[in-house]
Amino acid sequence: MKRRDLLAAGSAAALAGCSAGPDQGSGETRSQERFTWRIVTTWPPNFPGLGTGVNTLARYVEEMSAGRLRIRVYAAGELIPAFEVFDAVSRGTAEMGHGAAYYWRGKTEAAQFFAAMPFGLNAHEMNGWLYYGGGLDLWREIYEPFNLIPFPAGNTGVQTGGWFNKPIESVADLRGLKMRIPGIGGEVLKLAGGTPVNLPGSEIFTSLQTGAIDAAEWVGPYNDVAAGLHQAARYYYYPGWQEPGPTLECIVNKGAWEQLPEDLQAIVRVACQAVNQDMTAEFMARNAQALEQLEQDESVEVRAFPDDVLAELKRLTLQVVESLAADDPTVARVWDSYRQFLQQSERWQRISEQAYLETRR
Repeated sequence: MKRRDLLAAGSAAALAGCSAGPDQGSGETRSQERFTWRIVTTWPPNFPGLGTGVNTLARYVEEMSAGRLRIRVYAAGELIPAFEVFDAVSRGTAEMGHGAAYYWRGKTEAAQFFAAMPFGLNAHEMNGWLYYGGGLDLWREIYEPFNLIPFPAGNTGVQTGGWFNKPIESVADLRGLKMRIPGIGGEVLKLAGGTPVNLPGSEIFTSLQTGAIDAAEWVGPYNDVAAGLHQAARYYYYPGWQEPGPTLECIVNKGAWEQLPEDLQAIVRVACQAVNQDMTAEFMARNAQALEQLEQDESVEVRAFPDDVLAELKRLTLQVVESLAADDPTVARVWDSYRQFLQQSERWQRISEQAYLETRR
């Protein structure tokens, strides 16, 4: 038995010797490398759900890498202004960024589809399109000229329609309305006669309270209460036609990404997916709790948009998107992929989620 054990040990050593070589040695060396990155965000410091989600992402990466990759989080304004995240990561000023793709429509109109499309995909459908419907491949192709690699990294689920300082009882009430609303939703409001304003989250409360804007959509009850928006306007409308499944993004500088060993790259990918799932669950739970608070607040009126208002906004949405697609071949490609997935998903949702929720009333 001793002789057999000795032979087995010798064989194992021989196999180890055959597999050892420059590549393995290089891998061992790389496994000892340590990196410190910065992530800049569009969110206020430690803002519930959004800002804290970035903190969670950094923590996941550090824990899974045993400290080999540490990420320092910078909220909006701490290192750069909120709306300079895209450029900062593209240039390499920071290795990572976190925000929403519709903020970068000035770089490429097609970016908006990877955040939220009015009357479009919800959170579960967005994940389906991105991970299994070709959406993520298109997203990365579009960001490649900017030296960026995008990852889905959060979703709030269906949002609310926003806070208004006067009731919205007809389409006419949208005319002349100055509202904080980004992305394609803002273009739809413009066609309806309103004026869209793009503001970072940190500026919404003051602008609404002082009357600089007449209305604002932010996220949903969880974040809206945290931002104090219920103290700045009375009328709270649903549903969030403008953002039914807003995906948040983690963007990584391509040069920095290529310097990481493969195992650390895998950790970043998995951490983004984990945060994507975790944030959706958090908002599902916290929105329900915050809505209860708002419904009990006598200074707040929670209202549904009138059917004719929603119908007109939906008509104008298609008009905006078709116009963008006609003017921009990249938008046309993304819209074609998005629309095909939406049409397929609608048929399934009709007999699954939608049908179930109807029976649960």
